[in-house]
Amino acid sequence: MSPTEPKKTDDAPRRYHHGDLRRAILTAALDVIAADGPSALSLRDLARRAGVSHAAPAHHFKDRSGLLTAIAAEGFGLLAATLNQAADLKDAGVRYVRFAREHPAHFQVMFRPELLRGDDLELTTGRALAAEALREAVSAVRAEDFGVDARLAGVAAWSLAHGFATLLLGHNLDGAVGDRDPEEVFRTLATTLFRSV
Repeated sequence: MSPTEPKKTDDAPRRYHHGDLRRAILTAALDVIAADGPSALSLRDLARRAGVSHAAPAHHFKDRSGLLTAIAAEGFGLLAATLNQAADLKDAGVRYVRFAREHPAHFQVMFRPELLRGDDLELTTGRALAAEALREAVSAVRAEDFGVDARLAGVAAWSLAHGFATLLLGHNLDGAVGDRDPEEVFRTLATTLFRSV
């Protein structure tokens, strides 16, 4: 150690230096949101967790809204990817519920427009990709099987999956679902409501 190099102590904060500060901040933010919700998010706290100056997160996200927008954009991209793997509309719904369970922090932020920069290109692109994936799943079903036009069928399918996922994450279905697999419970619901799908 040179005489000009500061002495490191065990209680000194560790400085982030392994290369991807943006990802580290996103990961820390997702942990905070999953535990305490988006309102608990603070750029200063995230900087402390990453061991960087309190201004460092602003270089990547500018502010809290920018960070939440990045999380939502990433979430819509992940959702689009999972919906694109669906075999049919029912499977798309199951995959939607699975996405919410596996990415609860993303899910909490994605549908909160008041927290986001609505004109952000990554966000609008991610939303469009997810919407297109849902439209594809709906379009594979014959209109007469729904009894309504395709647009309303899409709204009905999304409402069922989104409502179920939201209630599930909020522990409002604990009694009804019990120890059964929530994805299988959703599949049963979808079969009951959309018998021919």
